[in-house]
Amino acid sequence: MTFIKAKDFTADRAWGALDIANMNGVTTRLHWTDQPYKWHINDGEEVFIVLDGEVNMHYRIDGKELVQVMSVGDIFFAAIGKEHVAHPIGEARILVIEKEGSV
Repeated sequence: MTFIKAKDFTADRAWGALDIANMNGVTTRLHWTDQPYKWHINDGEEVFIVLDGEVNMHYRIDGKELVQVMSVGDIFFAAIGKEHVAHPIGEARILVIEKEGSV
C-alpha cells in the first residue's frame, strides 16, 4: 500500500510526474507544474483533476478556443480527439488518469 500527500509533491521540472499506478494500460500520475503544457490531442480518454492550485484549461470546440478556470477538486474529462492545454496559475498539482503512453 502507498499513501501520498499530493500537496507535498514537487518535481525537478514542469510537468514532472510521480507514477502512482498502471492498471491494465491505464496510468495514474501525479504531476507538479508551474508552466503551461502544450496543445495536444490524446489518443485515449483523459481525466484531469486539480489537487492543489488553480489551472486555466484551454480547449477548442469547432476551432473556437475556450477557457475554464479549474480549482481544487475540479475534474476535466477529455474524450478522444479533443484538443486542450493546461495553464497553471502559479504552482499546481494535478492527478491525470489516461492511457499509457499518451502525450
